[in-house]
Amino acid sequence: MRKGVFKTLSEEKIRSFIAIEITNETVKTDILRFQKTILDTNADLKLVKTENIHITLRFLGDITTTMVEKISKELNKIQFQPFEVEFRDVGVFPNLKRINVVWIGIKKGVTELTDLYNKIESRLNTIGFRPETRGFRPHITVARVRSTRNKNKLTKTIIDMQNCVFGSLVVDSIQLKKSILMPRGPQYFILLEVKGIKKNKFL
Repeated sequence: MRKGVFKTLSEEKIRSFIAIEITNETVKTDILRFQKTILDTNADLKLVKTENIHITLRFLGDITTTMVEKISKELNKIQFQPFEVEFRDVGVFPNLKRINVVWIGIKKGVTELTDLYNKIESRLNTIGFRPETRGFRPHITVARVRSTRNKNKLTKTIIDMQNCVFGSLVVDSIQLKKSILMPRGPQYFILLEVKGIKKNKFL
């Protein structure tokens, strides 16, 4: 049976999103190694803290506590079985000529992630959220680029490492998270966790 834990909050605007945490420590170590490599280019980067790295399923923006309750109710209706994702390949948004974001891609598990995303979209639409117009491209954001300093060196490093493999993760839960913007970067807090339903191997 899946269990969702919802924390009662005072009435306020809450910056929130739905995500999958990266719980595999080996994957985190490999990501950190990659971050250090691109940082060594001396490009003007803002790295995502290791503890904040995640797969974003849906950014919700600033919502009220009443809406948090409604979202929690809808998310608890979602059923999915745990599945594996593999992190590999390195890329950028929007392109190598103008790099704003450096990301790590996902290969294995894209179909399952997309199915999960569509289930979330369907539940959110029932409570008034408009469909996401940008579509869904699963990835992990690892750095943001603040200026063009040493852009050529950063570009070459990304091209050289574009086929790197960072390991895999079993996705067995999704989280509704609260984001608090702090001077040193955002802090995330889990408001709700929805567990996947594991198949009974004896059935």
